[in-house]
Amino acid sequence: MLGFRILTAVLLVALAGCASPPRLPALPLALASETSPFGISNARYYPDTDGKKLEALGKASIQKEIRANAGKLSSLPVSFLAISGGGDSGAFGAGLLCGWSKRGDRPKFKLVTGVSTGALSAPFVFLGPDYDHALAQVYTTIEASDVFEPRKALVAAVSADALTDSAPLRGMISRFIDRQMISRISEEYAKGRLLLIMTTNLDQGRPVIWDIGAIAASGAPETRELIVDILMASAAIPGVFPPVMLDVSHAGTSYQEMHVDGGTTAQAFLYPPTFNLNRAAGQDRVIRKRVAYIIRNGRLFREESVVQRQTLSVATEAASAMIAANGTNDTFRIYLTTKRDGVDYNLAYIDDDFTEPYQGPFDRAYMNKLFDYGFELARAGYQWRKAPPGFGD
Repeated sequence: MLGFRILTAVLLVALAGCASPPRLPALPLALASETSPFGISNARYYPDTDGKKLEALGKASIQKEIRANAGKLSSLPVSFLAISGGGDSGAFGAGLLCGWSKRGDRPKFKLVTGVSTGALSAPFVFLGPDYDHALAQVYTTIEASDVFEPRKALVAAVSADALTDSAPLRGMISRFIDRQMISRISEEYAKGRLLLIMTTNLDQGRPVIWDIGAIAASGAPETRELIVDILMASAAIPGVFPPVMLDVSHAGTSYQEMHVDGGTTAQAFLYPPTFNLNRAAGQDRVIRKRVAYIIRNGRLFREESVVQRQTLSVATEAASAMIAANGTNDTFRIYLTTKRDGVDYNLAYIDDDFTEPYQGPFDRAYMNKLFDYGFELARAGYQWRKAPPGFGD
């Protein structure tokens, strides 16, 4: 971390006289729990401080389930799904889920969470196999130009907020997130199902969990705009894609929050460790078998590479290795939480039997092969790992 801070300090000195995109003052941390975009009070949670609020959310979802099921819950297992980040490797998870539908035994998930590319998949997965066609389309028919437009490198590095313009991605997300989808999400939320997306508030350096169902059900005229912003923010790789600026106000003063890729703080999450699932369910005497599925859109470790003795090459590959390691650490964190709460753990990831060479960001041919790889694994009956690597799986 010290090395990154030194590098940052050098860059700040070098760029001190350069212009940067204007913004409103950042929302102070002390006011964070009292504000939310468009005044939607139950739109989001801070997992590091909102443990009790998240527990209340879980209890409320159980009560909604009971009401939706005529006062009693099914004895069938309740299933949770976490979809990780991974950029164009999201094609793996998309293929796995579509192949699972094709096999015919994909469950209806009580909870779906998404980070980064997983955030883009999550709304489709939450609404079930009816949206598999759209999910497949996102990961098999696009290419780099459908996601970003490069900016002039020197100008972007000096005076812009990212190396690319992600307007094409916003256009694609906006086409899919229509009023009908928002209405469907709201209907499922009323039945006690949860769709949660993570972003990172970069001003505060902390993760934010967004309750997309609550936003969809809010009736606020800005609902669609906010949902698109959240999905864009969750996928906004810092420095590569522009951050998403969210306007908020408190006591008549206007602020802006800078939100970036949820993977900056966690590449996958199921529910925060501060939330005790047994305690939340036990108080309502709800006892069901609980099953968690975690889809890691990537390998467990960064692929081997011959690193050039150049600053950019060393920094890039070191960051890549760190991201891969942090993603694996997330699988351990989720595992320990599920073990504590008696939740059956199931992990999927890209294994060594996928040998297609990477061709560059959002290469359509590569993504199609990765989608097909995941699809065929699931259709044949995927062998989920029952523990992270090194835990006796």
